Amino acid sequence: MGLRLYNTLHRKLEDFTPDDKTVKLYSCGLTVQGQPHVGHMRAYIVRDVLVRWLEYLGYDVRVLENFTDIDDKIIEKQKEQKKDWRLIADDNITAYLDACRRLNIKPADYYPRASQHIEEIIALVEQLIEKGLGYEKGGDVYFRVRKFPGYGKLSNKSIDDLMSGARIAPTEHKDDPLDFALWKAAKPGEPYWLSPWGKGRPGWHIECSAMSMHYLGETFDIHMGGEDLIFPHHENEIAQSEAATEKPFARFWVHNGWVLLRGEKMAKSTGHYFLIKDLLKKYSPNMIRLYLLKTQYRTQIEFSEERLVEAQAAFARIMTFVHEYRDLKKTTNPLRLEEFTEAMNDDLNTPRALGIVFELVNQGYEKSSQDIAESVLYYLNVLGFVEEKQEKPFGPVLRVLEDVKKKIGEENKQDMLTDIKDSVFSCVANMKERDDAFEIVITVLLNIRNRMRKEKDYEFADYIRKRLSELNIHIKDKDLDTSTYRVEAT
Repeated sequence: MGLRLYNTLHRKLEDFTPDDKTVKLYSCGLTVQGQPHVGHMRAYIVRDVLVRWLEYLGYDVRVLENFTDIDDKIIEKQKEQKKDWRLIADDNITAYLDACRRLNIKPADYYPRASQHIEEIIALVEQLIEKGLGYEKGGDVYFRVRKFPGYGKLSNKSIDDLMSGARIAPTEHKDDPLDFALWKAAKPGEPYWLSPWGKGRPGWHIECSAMSMHYLGETFDIHMGGEDLIFPHHENEIAQSEAATEKPFARFWVHNGWVLLRGEKMAKSTGHYFLIKDLLKKYSPNMIRLYLLKTQYRTQIEFSEERLVEAQAAFARIMTFVHEYRDLKKTTNPLRLEEFTEAMNDDLNTPRALGIVFELVNQGYEKSSQDIAESVLYYLNVLGFVEEKQEKPFGPVLRVLEDVKKKIGEENKQDMLTDIKDSVFSCVANMKERDDAFEIVITVLLNIRNRMRKEKDYEFADYIRKRLSELNIHIKDKDLDTSTYRVEAT
């Protein structure tokens, strides 16, 4: 079975076959009036996984992701913050790109800004006016919705249904409540560009049509975005683009579900959101990626820090197993490849794909197989996870050993105190190679803990495990004589 994707345009799963070897993909980017939250980042992690999978299947992928850097929301922020709209946009774009880098999201090939493509936007509006689908009123330009017969095909809405709730605002001059703005006349003090209709700026929807067609052509393969963009944004993109070119706009429309917070869509407009920069202070990028990919991309997720903690523990279990093997090679024949491929080809079924990874890890804990570890790393790489740098907290671990030594003395285990030579402490404290010192300290602690387990002093053994766990050092017991550890990245 080849790749099948759910196409919102036809509301069903369809076989994906691009027109040529290069897949042209447009991802609706941020409106950059504020910094990105986890709801935003879900869309871009989904885009990242799809791009990685298309490349895995042998396609070249050309990715365009825009920034809406001029619109009503940014103008409001300019007034509120008394800061130039361009500086607001720059700050928030920088924050977004930094989050993408940390989350290992593959960069797009192009990151156009609406403000940099005013010429293309004006040309597209002129084209619509010439065709009788656009009209100017008082410096504003509107699209005649009723003149586009396919309007509503993406959102599955009828003109009659839309008309029941349509209104014309007092500031608007449009002929029909359903018509939407292609160009807006500038109000005093607002940013503007010169146009055939006077000073003004583009409407939101026309920006995406002009930029996508400029870089990817009049028809391209995939248009992505959150499900909240289906109507009116993407519906309006289709109408104005296909009205202008008389060609199909995007062949596949791929939409991800919302991230919810207390049952509501995570959004700046509601005030219910967690900024991604704040989450990255508490959780590693791998934890966030795992948390989001454990749910199929079209399904809504209720945000929960408890689930993030679970993802943290789950990823630690994977890495504890993998790091038992020091010389892992890049395999070209991973175990259960056919099952993994079937899962990913089934509309990016990442929960099933991750299920295969966890099943392999469970099997690896039972069989201790290097082939299994290499297969696990193979699949983690396909899904965009990165092997984390292991920072070894030498000083805190040394303090744990000193506390354990004190605890041993308080419990009158004199023979064990004798076994822990004072020379170990002085040696460790003065060593220049901290990695070597760290290994000595950990070895001493594991040996103490193994002896406690043999003596069935499980309370003391758990005390050592807990203290190390607080430092993100996770212990795996093989038998009463052997324990291994993994340092989780922080």
